[in-house]
Amino acid sequence: MEFIIEILSDYTTRTIALGTSLLGLISGLMGTWAVLRRQSLLGDAVAHASLPGIALAFLITGEKNSLFFFIGAAIAGWIATAWVSNITRNTKIKTDTALAIAIALFFGFGMVLITFIQRTPNANQGGLESFLFGQAATLLREDILIMAITAAITIIIVLLLWKEFKLLAFDPQHAHTTGVNIKVLDIILNSLIVIAIVIGLQSVGVVLMSAMLIAPAAAARQWTDRLGAMAILASLFGLLSGIAGTGISSFAPLLPTGPLIVLVSIFIVTISFLFAPKRGLVAQYTLKQKSKKRIALDSMLINLFEICCQHSDPQHLHSVNILKPMPDYNKATIKKLSEQGLITLTKQKEWCLTEKGITNARRIIKNGGSS
Repeated sequence: MEFIIEILSDYTTRTIALGTSLLGLISGLMGTWAVLRRQSLLGDAVAHASLPGIALAFLITGEKNSLFFFIGAAIAGWIATAWVSNITRNTKIKTDTALAIAIALFFGFGMVLITFIQRTPNANQGGLESFLFGQAATLLREDILIMAITAAITIIIVLLLWKEFKLLAFDPQHAHTTGVNIKVLDIILNSLIVIAIVIGLQSVGVVLMSAMLIAPAAAARQWTDRLGAMAILASLFGLLSGIAGTGISSFAPLLPTGPLIVLVSIFIVTISFLFAPKRGLVAQYTLKQKSKKRIALDSMLINLFEICCQHSDPQHLHSVNILKPMPDYNKATIKKLSEQGLITLTKQKEWCLTEKGITNARRIIKNGGSS
């Protein structure tokens, strides 16, 4: 309750929380498409490419205006995206290589421009380096308004083109044969991803923004196989990361908000990777152990059946001692077979297959050793 009251009562904290929650919401939504299209590095490239756009916007206008920075970063990010797309389409260079080149080229150029600006006598030049790691505390009411309008437009476009984006992500060839303009769709989707990244630069920064784009979507992917559910979960995870990171920062003023938001999102990813019901490591380990136990039971049942087939009566009683040399033998396995009604154990430590056990053994053998 103290956490919630702190966010609601303090104007600065409330403003930052609203901005970072909007950022998390839109980042999670657009990150869904980036993850599904295996374009995780695209976020990194766009974020780093935005730096020279911010620097050039300042050099042209001479002002630290959020709207100008937003426009400059968006243009630079879109140019980087188009550049990577053209390189991969017209040359033999692979996408990951082209993205790595774009990151190095644009970020290097941006750092040169930032260094140049810092050495100029312009009194407004201070603080531009904060875009490297973000400074959520500098968010103003005007910034929140820009983010809200941008987020609303992005969500509307995604909803209107949901079916087309879905085809583009899962079956672009089929989309092309049905008359969908793949190139235009790709440009629109990439532009929306660029916008989602750009609006987060002031809060999270160039270096960490790619994590904010990918982490919520990667976490959501562990919990569901449905696109709609994944998009909603990713948006909620991003929103939660923004609010939680801001709240933690408000109680620990010396800790920067942007990195804390990213750390919260990574924590959500870790929890998802560990405990998601189907893809989580714990679930996979449990399933693997169950599979091992089932295989051991099936193997033991087949061995028992083969022993019984040596007698005219399949339900002939045998001593448990003859099973001990078998590699699959252990008391737990025999007990489990008995509990499942596949064998009968007598007080004289003798066993025999039941009718159910004989039927199951024959079915396993017929199916090639799989029950």
